[in-house]
This record gives sequence, C-alpha cells and structure tokens, in this order.
Amino acid sequence: MATILNIETSTDVCSVCLSHEGEMKFHDADYKGRNHAVVLGPFVKNALDYARQCELALDAVAVSIGPGSYTGLRIGLSEAKGLCFGLGVPLIGVNTLKLLSVSVMFSKHVEPDEYFVPMIDARRMEVFTGVYDLALNEIVGNQAMIVDENSFAGLLAERRLLFMGNGADKVSEVIKHKNAEFILGVRPNAADMIALSEKAYREQDFLDLAYSTPNYLKKFYATVPKKNVLK
Repeated sequence: MATILNIETSTDVCSVCLSHEGEMKFHDADYKGRNHAVVLGPFVKNALDYARQCELALDAVAVSIGPGSYTGLRIGLSEAKGLCFGLGVPLIGVNTLKLLSVSVMFSKHVEPDEYFVPMIDARRMEVFTGVYDLALNEIVGNQAMIVDENSFAGLLAERRLLFMGNGADKVSEVIKHKNAEFILGVRPNAADMIALSEKAYREQDFLDLAYSTPNYLKKFYATVPKKNVLK
C-alpha cells in the first residue's frame, strides 16, 4: 500500500484526494465549474500540508489522463508532473471513463452481466465514451462518438447498460431503450480514483514524466484570437 495524491480535473469539477493504504485521508473539491487554474494549487498545498502533519511520505501522484476537457486535462497533468519532478515520485495516469465506471460500481448494486457506458460531453451530440464490464475489462474501446437513437443497439438487445457522466445526461433524451439505465449527476472525482491508482502503483504502471500527454481522443487544436478589426 502507498500514500498517493490523486488529482482530477477532466470536467467542470476540480478535486484532490490524499489516500494512504487505500483509504481517503484528505479530500477537497470545487463544483462551481471551470475554476481549476485557481483552486487546484491551494487544494494540492492543503493535501501536502496534511500529509506532513500526519508524517506521511508521498509515494506517487495520480492524475486523470483523459478523455475530457482539453484545458482541464492540461492543468491537471502539468500540476502532477511538477509535483513528481519536485518530489522525485512516479506519475500515475487514470483513465477518466474507467474512473466514472468505478464511481457507479462503488455507489450501487451492479449485476454481473451489466455493462458500464461512461460518457463525457464533447459538445452537441458527441461524447467521449467506451464500454466496460464489471471487472473493468474494455468491451468497446474509448472513442469520440456522435450519438443517436440507434447507438449501442446491439449491446442493448443483449443486456442492461448503465450510462453515467455528463455526456449521459444529454444522451438520456435520445436513447430510450428499456435496457438503458441512466445514472444522472455522476462526475469524475478524485475520491473515486483510489482503487485505480493503488492498483497502478502495485503493478508499477507509471507514465513517462517527460513525454506523457493527455488522452484527448480527438486532435487538439489551439485557437488564436481573431484580430480586432475595429482597432
């Protein structure tokens, strides 16, 4: 078991969790939306101060690696890399879609044959999504998908699918199959990263500090503000 600082910034919620031997010791979160650049630093400082007070030496930093908000992912990964470089500890990347699945797994009873379909809003009717079984095996690979009423029809004909995440909130108005259950209001949170980051630490599944990048699923295009033609 290890002491791990978990950082989650992939959507509109920014959260930090300090875990020790698989248990949460410190947690803070901002639910106001898109304020990550302001609140993340103080959250991390408070978590590290708590660790020092408890004489806990940090073993690793875990961060949500995507998919999700381009800006949020970059802020989180940049903070995590800086901590790892400064403290000399390894970096763990946590898949955001798998994290959403774990959030539901820990909060409700799930039948063995049910699948998780985590969804992150990618604007309009597009979502970042994938499909996992109860053991978190990947049934359908992570992808950007434009959803309509026929999406997941094959799987829905076979079994019950549990949809969650901010992308699922809008998809619930489109997919009306009897085997589709929408668990609304679920957002990625650092508190739910503990099991995944602990597993990665045990297996020594670490990211390359120098070359790791967020898993955007779609190519990121930086935009340049248009010149003000009135000046």
